[in-house]
Amino acid sequence: MMRNIFLGFIRIHILHHANKGEIFGVWMMDELRSHGYSISTGTLYPILHSLEKDGYLTKRDEVADGKVRKYYRITEKGITALEEAKKKIRELVDEIMV
Repeated sequence: MMRNIFLGFIRIHILHHANKGEIFGVWMMDELRSHGYSISTGTLYPILHSLEKDGYLTKRDEVADGKVRKYYRITEKGITALEEAKKKIRELVDEIMV
């Protein structure tokens, strides 16, 4: 159960940062790690791909140091989902942290 909860937190975290600017996988892994999430590429990249497939993120490719790096940015659908999630998070925090 905790894994599913944390995967939801990770998705919201990704949308949050993609709303601030473009993100890429390795940077996002480091960012999540700084918040105590230990996540592998085998977990992160399928999440990024599913968020893109579902229309929450867009992706562009760029060659960096001879490798193709995928950059992700939030979509309007992603912004709407993030705003809804923030409202639900605030409501939950207000309820359980009293």
